[in-house]
Amino acid sequence: MSAKNSVFVLVDHQPSLLAGVNSHPTTTVVNNVTGLAKAAKVFGVPTVLTSVLSERGGKLIPQIRDVFPGQEVHDRTTLNAWEDANVVKAIRKTGAKKIVIAALWTEICLTYPALAALDEGYEVYAVTDASGGTSVEAHDMAVRRMADEGVVPITWNAVMGELQRDWSHTATIPGVAKINKEHFGAFGAILDLEEQLLSHH
Repeated sequence: MSAKNSVFVLVDHQPSLLAGVNSHPTTTVVNNVTGLAKAAKVFGVPTVLTSVLSERGGKLIPQIRDVFPGQEVHDRTTLNAWEDANVVKAIRKTGAKKIVIAALWTEICLTYPALAALDEGYEVYAVTDASGGTSVEAHDMAVRRMADEGVVPITWNAVMGELQRDWSHTATIPGVAKINKEHFGAFGAILDLEEQLLSHH
């Protein structure tokens, strides 16, 4: 996976669907998908945003909208984002061969488009900790199903690490460090401490 051959797809991180997540703490899902969105911005990865029935379920959470201000959000009626022509068109327009996708809920809005994209020859990465299911079992069974079919389960920070790949790529290090400080818990706090200590020398 690289910024040149990938597209991120963020599906249905909306208030109504977030309220139904029981596989992870919702604060964790929000934190992780925000970190993922910021990574896309730092590395210049094209990102497709989609919601479902936003008039009823609400807009995408503000944390995502803040990362991509003014960007079009493809609002659908379909459960499977891959069955929406505008979403598929936006993905194909990027020319990417690898799709990195996170969604609410895992068992529907992540699984359905991930498997559909796989069937069309894309290499698909499901960001499991930036997604959430209606129960632990629903999330786990969906991840198993996708993995059995060939979708690659991955976590948001692993995605960012794969995009960075080499610390000699210095242009993106400040952005990666900032994301880690804001979204990667204790490790982020340690980075901040190191900066404090270095500023005293």
